[in-house]
Amino acid sequence: MHGMARENEKIPTSRARRTATVATLAASEAVKQFGTRAANVTRGDEASEAALARRQLETAKQIVAVLGTMKGAAMKLGQVMSFLDVGLVPEEHREEFQRELAKLRDAAPTVSFKQMRRVIEDDLEEPISKVFATFEEEPIAAASIGQVYRATLKDDGREVAVKVQYPGVAGAVRADLQNLDMIMRLLKRMTPGLDVKAIAEEIKERIGEELDYELEAQNQRSLARIFAGHPFIVVPDVVSSLTRERVMVSDFVSGVGFEELKGRSQSERDRIGEIVFRFFLGCLYRHRQFSGDPHPGNFLLQDDGRVAFLDFGLFKRMDREPVELELACQRAVVEDDATTLHELLAKSGFLPQPERVNPAHLLAFIRDAIWWYTTADETIALTPEIATNVMIESSDPRSSHFREMRHQQMRPEHLFGRRMEMLTLAVLSQLRARANWHRIAREWMYGDEPVTELGHAEADFYGRSGVGAAG
Repeated sequence: MHGMARENEKIPTSRARRTATVATLAASEAVKQFGTRAANVTRGDEASEAALARRQLETAKQIVAVLGTMKGAAMKLGQVMSFLDVGLVPEEHREEFQRELAKLRDAAPTVSFKQMRRVIEDDLEEPISKVFATFEEEPIAAASIGQVYRATLKDDGREVAVKVQYPGVAGAVRADLQNLDMIMRLLKRMTPGLDVKAIAEEIKERIGEELDYELEAQNQRSLARIFAGHPFIVVPDVVSSLTRERVMVSDFVSGVGFEELKGRSQSERDRIGEIVFRFFLGCLYRHRQFSGDPHPGNFLLQDDGRVAFLDFGLFKRMDREPVELELACQRAVVEDDATTLHELLAKSGFLPQPERVNPAHLLAFIRDAIWWYTTADETIALTPEIATNVMIESSDPRSSHFREMRHQQMRPEHLFGRRMEMLTLAVLSQLRARANWHRIAREWMYGDEPVTELGHAEADFYGRSGVGAAG
């Protein structure tokens, strides 16, 4: 299986030991194939479409092969990609591609509890028995770069979740991030105007931060404060005194996971979908800080109907100005104002050569990426097909806007917000959740009064706590 480490072996940190040559060959092959794919998009006849589909599947397998030689960042990418049922490969090959990715996802290293115990005791500088009254040796979940265990604290008997990093994984991830340049070459080929260096730095910084659980604890504490007493969102408290760089302890929460939730009634799925939408997008637009990882494994429906959100390693804080810019752009799309949208994006550096971008085409491009919560003022039942189309139209050479995309520049500051939005859409579409997403989004776009039951409950909470507006 990709990425399996022998029990007595740390995750290797040497790029050479991790068959770097194979990775390089596979990655450059993938780059080559993506180039051909982009060139063939305009041909349009059935034979080239079929050939393109085959190449896409081969490319997907090559990417999986590259990821399989990486032990750190790949585990993160593998997890994210394996649930993303959108836009990567054509419909007829999607199942096979999912199987390839599932191999990656399931190939988390087998590290013995003895090794994990050493990490805990090294970081806490005390034997487990001194700190915890009980500690279950079987992990209850796999984090992207570690394991999560269930325990009770010795001093107050509180039930806690203990997140522990795999030994050596931090070095492996940092080494893997050096290979990011290959992935950036794919992006550069698709969008020549892209400032790949700045974007690579943003990715390295965010993923690098994820290796420090003390930073993650800070992120979680920040959101736990904001959502303390919230009617339908729970962020577990962190036990700060027991949190270190590789060990993080927080309140234990239990609940129903995503796979079971997908089988719940339509009304239950609609309610959960609205909560997920309000949490991820609401955090960005109300609080200017958000979890960049709307992964289905990162939330649980509790018995009391509230949804607990977990895992704040991939986290982004934003200044007021870029958040206000995004909201102004959304309002321009709602109002069908191509001129204002063009001016906003030209002024903020998204259009290095504004004169080469037609305002009407630009509006159509942005609208196709965010129509489901900007211009559709009606109940939309989200599906994987909708998510696929949004993914393709906003970031893929098959997009009808491909010519426009080549003259645009993604500002690094906005990268993780777009990723979060896309992954939120993917989760909502897998839930097949229905809502008038536009009416919910208007609460932060225009400051409108809420029109849903959850919206009223949330407005009441923010009215009491005074933290509803960004600030």
